[in-house]
Amino acid sequence: MSGLNWQKSSLCGSGDSCVHVAASPAGIHITESADPRGTILTTTPDAFRVLLHSLKGEPRRASEALALEVTTAGDDDTVRLHAPGAPAVTTDRRRWDAFVQGVRAGEFDHFTA
Repeated sequence: MSGLNWQKSSLCGSGDSCVHVAASPAGIHITESADPRGTILTTTPDAFRVLLHSLKGEPRRASEALALEVTTAGDDDTVRLHAPGAPAVTTDRRRWDAFVQGVRAGEFDHFTA
């Protein structure tokens, strides 16, 4: 996935590991820069748009299934973003919260325009 322009939330400190998002003709790519495996989850712009609406607390149309799922581990500090049959992007609560705050501020809306 070289050559992609990765974006993180402005609420993630400079140099900090964070959830990153990029776009290519193949879809929307999501990763966690601290992930030693370098897991990249690729999804469609529509699935990413539904995720953004969900994280913003906006209602979805009945036809919009949530293709990306967010789960927390038993320790409640580990957050996983995954899709059926795809590897999970794993982050911690602080980084996830910075991503969600960026989502709510509209920082990632252009990925679905």
